Amino acid sequence: MSNIKLSCQEANHVCDKNQYKEANFWEKVKLNIHLIYCRACRKYSMRNGKLTKAMASSKVEVLDTISKDKMKAAFEKELANHQ
Repeated sequence: MSNIKLSCQEANHVCDKNQYKEANFWEKVKLNIHLIYCRACRKYSMRNGKLTKAMASSKVEVLDTISKDKMKAAFEKELANHQ
């Protein structure tokens, strides 16, 4: 029985792995058993799921590397002007 028990720290780690589809079958089984009796980890797991869903459905756009470099150079130039 001790083989299937997880500490809360281990359960949270498996939950994170599961979020990125890296948890294996037995880790998922152990996590689900742990979630049956641990309210705190159930809450963590639900929040993790919501975060994953929010990130998947977001339409966030990021700057490309060239634009970032230009912005950094402009910032450093302005910063030098004020010193």
